[in-house]
Amino acid sequence: MPIKAVLFDLDGTLVDSAPDLGAAADQMRTDRGLPSYPLAKYRPLAGAGARGMLEVAFGMTPQDTDYETMREEFFRNYEIRMTQSTHPFDGIAAMLLELTARHIPWGIVTNKMERFTLPFIKQATWAQSAQTVIAGDTTPHMKPHPTPVLEAAKQLHLPPETCLYVGDDLRDIQSGNAANMLTAAATWGYLGANSDYTTWNADYIVEKPAAILKLLN
Repeated sequence: MPIKAVLFDLDGTLVDSAPDLGAAADQMRTDRGLPSYPLAKYRPLAGAGARGMLEVAFGMTPQDTDYETMREEFFRNYEIRMTQSTHPFDGIAAMLLELTARHIPWGIVTNKMERFTLPFIKQATWAQSAQTVIAGDTTPHMKPHPTPVLEAAKQLHLPPETCLYVGDDLRDIQSGNAANMLTAAATWGYLGANSDYTTWNADYIVEKPAAILKLLN
């Protein structure tokens, strides 16, 4: 069955947001008189958002008693700077333009909350042609549950099996597979710490954005 729409994860797939995510967490360290960490230390866990950044910065997990307070501080820092250094990965803008030129709808399905996703998309001129945007709190469940990608297909008025979901994390592939979508692992993204994307059961592995277009031919 031909692919009629392409859905994407946001952080680590469409955009490199590690610089702003890492800076938001690192500010928490320097505010406490702790030494700054280099971006390279934060980058591998950027796909895990606040949880990953707090783990790097403070060795903290959601089980820690003050995790919620620290997470909200991180959110405030990130909210102020979330578009300062974040940019699309090389080849993303051109690939999205080509999808639009071919009249193939595309959308975003991310675990990032609407609080951050919607303002970011509004400011990102390259993302204005997205025909659906599903954030982490748009539906009752987050990835790897299939509900978010199924909602995106519903909004596009397309059967899930005609959609391709592209992501850089195992959760993305699990979500797409559970929704009976075709899936592609994006190897230019963050991929998580010590992840072997060849074991994710993705239908495709794509090494650059332009490779997505070849799947549509």
